[in-house]
Amino acid sequence: MAKSKKTKGNALWRFVKKTVLILFVSSIVYLLLCKWIMPPITLTQLGAVVSGDGLKRDYVSWDAISTNVKLAAIASEDQLFAEHGGFDWKAIEKSMDPGQKKKKKRALGAAASTISQQTAKNVFLWQGSGWSRYARKVPELFYTKMIEWVWGKQRIMEVYLNTIEMGRGIYGIEAAAQQYFHKPASRLSKQEAAMIIACLPNPKKFTVVPLSKRVAWRYPKIMKQMNNLDGDKDVAELIR
Repeated sequence: MAKSKKTKGNALWRFVKKTVLILFVSSIVYLLLCKWIMPPITLTQLGAVVSGDGLKRDYVSWDAISTNVKLAAIASEDQLFAEHGGFDWKAIEKSMDPGQKKKKKRALGAAASTISQQTAKNVFLWQGSGWSRYARKVPELFYTKMIEWVWGKQRIMEVYLNTIEMGRGIYGIEAAAQQYFHKPASRLSKQEAAMIIACLPNPKKFTVVPLSKRVAWRYPKIMKQMNNLDGDKDVAELIR
C-alpha cells in the first residue's frame, strides 16, 4: 500500500513538472510571437468582458500613435525608460522605505513599476493586490527582462500603449482617443495625450470624461514634465 501511494505521488509530481514545463515553453513562444503580433487578448481584458465592462480596443501601429502620447507616458510613468534595463532600482529602493510609504503623493515619473514591468504584467500576467501581487513578482521580473532583451524599447512602448486600460472597458490609446476626443491617436495634442495618461493607474476612478479632479490636477503637471523632456536626445530618438 505504501509503495502504491509512493508510485502515485511520483506520477503526480512528474505530471506537475511536465505541465509547468509545457506552460513555460508555451509562454516563451508566445513572447517571441508578440514581438511581431499584438496579444489576441490579455487576462485583464478578458476580465473586463466577464465583469460586464465590455472591451473597446483597436490596436494600431507605432507610426499611428502621436509622439505626444509616447512622451506623455514616459513623462508620467517612467522618465528613465529610455535608459534602464527594465527596472528603476532607485525607485524600487525608495518604495521600500517606510518613510516613503507614509507619503500620500509621489513625484511624476518616480513610480517603482516601470513601463517595461507594467507591459509584462499586462500581457503575460494578472492584476491584483495582496498575496496575488506578491505571487506575481517573480514571473514579472522574468518577463520584464525577457521583453527588454527580445522586443526592445520601441516594441515595449507600442504594446504598452495598445494594451493598457484607459477607462472602463477601454484598452489602448486608439480606443481612448476615439472615446474621449473623437479622433485617432495619431492626432492627439499634448494636452489630450496628457489627460489620457493622467487617468493611470486607476482609469475607472480617475476618469477623463467626465474630467475627474485627479486628472484635472495631474495632466498640467504631466505637460510640464513633457516640456522638460523635450530636449532629451535618448527620449527623442525613442519616440520618433
